[in-house]
Amino acid sequence: MSELASREAALDAQIEAAREEARREVEAAEAEAARILAEAQARTQAMQAEHERQLQAETQRIREEARAQAEEGTQATRQRAQSRVQQAAEHILRAVLP
Repeated sequence: MSELASREAALDAQIEAAREEARREVEAAEAEAARILAEAQARTQAMQAEHERQLQAETQRIREEARAQAEEGTQATRQRAQSRVQQAAEHILRAVLP
């Protein structure tokens, strides 16, 4: 009878040790999962910030390019207008002066 009780106590101790080990493994796995999740969130935020930075840089580049094209167009229009004014003045002078 004492041998049976001794075996039962030994089995109980093994079961309890296995439960404790399983609990520690679950805690370790949960901690690892939390670490991985935090790392993934940090990477996501970094990627979003980088994407936003690139988007702003591209937007600024497009605006500067559009501004430069508009300035070129304005300058060309101004030159054409000055040329036409000069031609008109010459035409008037030729018509008025004999």
